[in-house]
Amino acid sequence: MQENTARADLTTAAPAWAASYPPGLDWRFEVANEPLFALLDRTAAVYGDKPALVFAGVEYTYADLHGLVQKAAAGLQARGVTKGVKVGLFMPNSGYGVVMYYAILRAGGTVVNYNPVYTEADLVKQVEDSETDMLITLDAAPLLEKAAALLLKSRIKQIVVCAARDNMLAPQRNDELVKGVAYCWFADIMAGDATPAPVTIDPANDIAVLQYTGGTTGVPKGAALTHRNLVANATQMDTWFHNAVPGEDSMVAVLPFFHVFAMTVVMNMPIAKGLKIYILPQFNLGELLDLIATQKPSYLAAVPTMYTAMVNADKTSNIDFSSLKFCISGGAPLPAEVKNAFEQKTKAKLVAEGYGLTESSPVVTINPISDKARAGSIGLPLPGTTVEILSLEDGATLMPVGEKGEVCVRGPQVMPGYYKRSEETALILKDGRLHTGDVGYMDAEGFVYLVDRVKDLILVGGYNVYPRNIEEAIYTHPAVAECIVAGVPDRMRGEAVWAWVKLKDGQNLTDSDLRSYLQGRLSPIEMPKKVIVRDEPLPKTAVGKLSKRDLLLQEGIKK
Repeated sequence: MQENTARADLTTAAPAWAASYPPGLDWRFEVANEPLFALLDRTAAVYGDKPALVFAGVEYTYADLHGLVQKAAAGLQARGVTKGVKVGLFMPNSGYGVVMYYAILRAGGTVVNYNPVYTEADLVKQVEDSETDMLITLDAAPLLEKAAALLLKSRIKQIVVCAARDNMLAPQRNDELVKGVAYCWFADIMAGDATPAPVTIDPANDIAVLQYTGGTTGVPKGAALTHRNLVANATQMDTWFHNAVPGEDSMVAVLPFFHVFAMTVVMNMPIAKGLKIYILPQFNLGELLDLIATQKPSYLAAVPTMYTAMVNADKTSNIDFSSLKFCISGGAPLPAEVKNAFEQKTKAKLVAEGYGLTESSPVVTINPISDKARAGSIGLPLPGTTVEILSLEDGATLMPVGEKGEVCVRGPQVMPGYYKRSEETALILKDGRLHTGDVGYMDAEGFVYLVDRVKDLILVGGYNVYPRNIEEAIYTHPAVAECIVAGVPDRMRGEAVWAWVKLKDGQNLTDSDLRSYLQGRLSPIEMPKKVIVRDEPLPKTAVGKLSKRDLLLQEGIKK
């Protein structure tokens, strides 16, 4: 792996965009040389009696969480988890996920996050590629069936089962649930010593998490995120959330922890800050709205499709959102129409649109938590982070203010490389820069704007067409709930613009209606040649992002 040496410390001159930071924030940033679990140690020492997690009707304090992590780490060590052993987390959101994540790291192991909806074949590939030897899951039949198959078909040697509805402080076994399979229960892990053996961690080089991604080149790869990478990004976000009140404020965890956005923004950062985390197993609109109404959380992090769902739900109008200091959007571009509609309906502030990649732990930029936030922008580079716009022609020339190019990143949160994939690493890490594959520009005050993915550019008769521009225009139509725009092979033009839309309930819209509406809003080369109005929702990833890849597969379109 290639070590990313980019570093911005207290002796580095601040860039021009630092002047756009809210008062009291400094771009100059030094990363603590400590393992990731030190964040929990420090918070538990100061806020031990404050609530850390609320899961399945039980509230756990930071002292509880720290004690559970210590004991679980000792139990994992007793079962062979030592320095560098890969342990998979295979579950939807739960308190166990938080406990075992930190316990694996405390034991010296490396966390490998697994998406619970992956097929058996995909899971086997990831197990073998990552060299995962132990899997931790919940006592749900679909998960246990896949886990049992992995014992037979992969290198997995041990399965740890957690009883989802148990109080984690008094865990139970249920051997009848796993007949014929030699599983280990969370209760077994917690039956031994309460203190793990100390492990020496090299934060800059030891891998804390293998986070799998299609990355910028499409093939699933493990982004090797070091302890230093993740400490840096959690601390950068902690700094950005300077108005959050430790020991008092709270975060809603509706995004899945196995996704890198939630891992940092919804788990690691709140733990570093000492916030209470309300854990929802998955996105259920009714449950989320009920939680906001009854528990009065301080912060909500979600993806644009979740905000769209709230906008379109009648129930939202009856919910008091006033406890939310602000909401965060990430994972995908936030259409201005969705932001405006959400703020108008809920009176909550959706001010913190950000941007990141798995390869950068993930957050790179975020809008300031102030009146300086700009709709349509992905915000300012985080402290210690440098964003550069490089020429699409040669990949090296710095573009002037306002000119489009590839967004490239330097910073302590950037991974050293993909696990066991030096060639793929060399394609995106060049001269200390992470080449994101995204097209964007930076304005005179340092705010970054995304135009599109390099690979998503549509070439219409030799002209570059950016799908995001077209999607933004389509979202302004009041009947549209969801939209995806993509290029489709075309004999005459090379590619043609097609749009797929899902309408709001009770709305009607035809191809010709929408194209007439877009006249004057789009140039002739941007105008969709075809509009497909679908009755069913557009396909989404596990984290809830609209999936262009899956849509094209459904339509049988090859690019």
